[in-house]
Amino acid sequence: MTTGALHDIRVVELGQLLAGPFCGQLLGDMGADVIKVEPPVTGDPMREWGQGDDKVHWEVIARNKRSVSANLRVPEGQALVRKLIANADVLIENFKPGTMEKWGLGPETLLAEQPGLIIARMSGYGQTGPYATRAGFGGIGEAMGGWRYIVGEPDRPPSRMGVSIGDTLTAT
Repeated sequence: MTTGALHDIRVVELGQLLAGPFCGQLLGDMGADVIKVEPPVTGDPMREWGQGDDKVHWEVIARNKRSVSANLRVPEGQALVRKLIANADVLIENFKPGTMEKWGLGPETLLAEQPGLIIARMSGYGQTGPYATRAGFGGIGEAMGGWRYIVGEPDRPPSRMGVSIGDTLTAT
């Protein structure tokens, strides 16, 4: 039996790499039932992060989750996700803005089917605005915010921090 503050909450996690999956990790750590939807064959690219056979990034980000595979680019995969969402309290997604709408899984559609659904959308520049259509990555946000400028040595190019602070702060 799952325990924790969110033990009776079901989360469907879409998206990959870091921001969406880290958000799902945090909710899973608090007891939520997290179902991660991954692309067929390859799964989340984070499955390959790490040295040799030790894929510690995946082991951390995937803890407290169950994974299923669905191709969101085809109607059958979209139908499977709709079935999962029908029994969910929260949906997490971190695709480029417009992607969920293109797949018929945008908030207006999903909320019409499940009015109480909480939808957490993460993107580099928000869902609207002049940069919304640009792909966003934590490193870009860190650079634009000046974080990369202040990290490292003054006589060298900006350094990357040990954690992806842009993605993890977004997820938090």
